[in-house]
Amino acid sequence: MAGEVRGPAWSQPLTQVAAGFYGVTINSSSGAMPTFRVGGIRLWDSGTLWSLLEPARNKFDWTILDRLVGSAHRANLPVLYTFGGTPQWAAPNAPLGPYPDGSRTAPPDDLKDWVRFVKAVATRYAGRIDAYEMWAFAPSPHFYTGDAATLARMTQQAAAVIRRADPAATLVCPSIGNLWEPASQQFLLDFAAAGGYQVCDAAGVKLAPQHDGDTPESLVRLAAVIDRTFHEAGVHPRLWSTGTVYRIPQDHKLDQAHAIAYAVRFYLIGMYVRYDRMYFYNWGGTKIPLVLQAVGGPPTAAAHAVDTLQRWLTGARITSCGHSSPDGLPAQVWQCQFVLDGAAGQGPVRAIVRWTESGTASMPADRGAGTLRFLDGRAMPAPQTLQITEQPVLITMQPGR
Repeated sequence: MAGEVRGPAWSQPLTQVAAGFYGVTINSSSGAMPTFRVGGIRLWDSGTLWSLLEPARNKFDWTILDRLVGSAHRANLPVLYTFGGTPQWAAPNAPLGPYPDGSRTAPPDDLKDWVRFVKAVATRYAGRIDAYEMWAFAPSPHFYTGDAATLARMTQQAAAVIRRADPAATLVCPSIGNLWEPASQQFLLDFAAAGGYQVCDAAGVKLAPQHDGDTPESLVRLAAVIDRTFHEAGVHPRLWSTGTVYRIPQDHKLDQAHAIAYAVRFYLIGMYVRYDRMYFYNWGGTKIPLVLQAVGGPPTAAAHAVDTLQRWLTGARITSCGHSSPDGLPAQVWQCQFVLDGAAGQGPVRAIVRWTESGTASMPADRGAGTLRFLDGRAMPAPQTLQITEQPVLITMQPGR
């Protein structure tokens, strides 16, 4: 193609893939934790709304949050606590949210109520909650109907309180959702203009599909929109994807093969767009298109595949990602390249995770390819011709190649 620039979408010096990158949102108040490998948990739809923790002004009920934080600590899982769900008593005339506790979608009438609640949480859980997401989802008729300037002020107030109570905690600015839409893009710009991002360690966004049935790779287009919006705002924060869209329970269910492919590629696309954290929505619930594990049940095949991806990439350092002809690949083929720790005395090993967005593609094996690994645990010497499918595979190079 005339004018085509060849090469990966990006390349960089060796950069560690953090274990905490692979997050899940806990959708249960039971205290049960995943029994497959994950890097961290986010608390939402878990009985931990502000309205439930402070059902009346200055009357706190820490039962559920104590249980969840204690369980996460025993499982050695970092906790991201998400603020949201204004109590009815704090904003009695505000619109109702979607939850049966009567919580509201607007900020409290008196922001002193907000500051007092944040202080109570941060003081009680100092050193036990690792990060705070300053609000769950904005703008949204279901979660936040206030303006961006007020949310920025709430974020600034909360940040000051948490920094004093727990200086080691990571502060994540409120997650902005529906960023396919101009109204949400403008909300992000207004939040930035009000100084909201100046007090956070990372920005929260909802890296979520535009339509039911979209592939994980479609999120690359959304990530580009988000990048442009932050550039226009003049801020360039680290990015955490903390959820999905409100309609997700109505989306079609995925069969096992597609569930495996989607779950693993969700995290790979997070690496492709270079986000610091990806929180899959959700863990524990069953009323969603892709279930990783129900509370009390065994991990699904998709959860085992997510576990396998993490085992493949334990200690991995990522170097580049790209797809299709610009990266010298067949159409629809995507890949990310890594350096892995080799066996004792062998030194580092180059590796590639490769998959298709749809269908199957044939291509010659990479020069020096040694082993081909599959998500179901199988491994074989790399054949001369690779059949790449929607389920990612790991190709490791022979030592020294």
